[in-house]
Amino acid sequence: MLNIPKSQTEKSFADGKILQKISDGIGIVTFNNPGKRNAMSLDMWEGLGQSLIELRDDPDVRVVILTGAGDKAFVSGADISQFEKTRHNAEASEQYSRRSAAQRALLADYPKPTIACIRGFCLGGGMQVAMLADIRFASDNSQFGIPAAKLGIAYGYDGLRNLVSLVGPSWARLIMYTGMRIDAAEALRIGLVDRLLPDAVLWDATMEIAKTIAANAPLAIKAAKITIAQVLKDPAARDFDAIKDIGTACMDSEDFREGRRAFMEKRKPVFKGK
Repeated sequence: MLNIPKSQTEKSFADGKILQKISDGIGIVTFNNPGKRNAMSLDMWEGLGQSLIELRDDPDVRVVILTGAGDKAFVSGADISQFEKTRHNAEASEQYSRRSAAQRALLADYPKPTIACIRGFCLGGGMQVAMLADIRFASDNSQFGIPAAKLGIAYGYDGLRNLVSLVGPSWARLIMYTGMRIDAAEALRIGLVDRLLPDAVLWDATMEIAKTIAANAPLAIKAAKITIAQVLKDPAARDFDAIKDIGTACMDSEDFREGRRAFMEKRKPVFKGK
């Protein structure tokens, strides 16, 4: 089990299937449906969005970690038991996609750093969530896959764009055409995850990185996030004004002055995000 520390704030959404905690400037969102290996229902997608908005708007939160409850899964995919009601044909599936699209877009454009802490199964919709995070850490018992071809459904443009950007078109084809499972070592090798850790130390290692990020200058991190996002866009769609504006904000910030002073005084800087 993950040893998630007690926090200053604890909340739940989607009838307790999405849990939110805040600890030392780190927001922790937990997919809490362990009886179904954290399979995502529509209400969980909507609860995820509510939680992310609250953490986004909390000035004390600097990093967000996404993780799954229990020891079996991050998110094992969509809740297939809902499909007969919510995704039984093209029209119903389109309505389902519209209801979850806002949450996916929110995570895709999230202004704060996000880390997916993955153990166990990360499949289908779980892969979509993980790929939208900035950073992916996985335990050595993780398994990955997108079984859309085994269910007869299309995965969608955004999910496949993210998959191709991480693993390249050939591996994306292999994953999608076969619906195969990929073990943790293979996921690391092809670039699907960024760091592979023994299960026993996964959470502590994730928190260590989150604390490091939280202690750094928020505007500088925001600048990096904005600029990397623009690099990944087609050249004609890049917003160089946004890059220039955040660069100017950094150079004029109190945090830049604090960073200079701390360096000269040989002490750890205390950044305020302004």
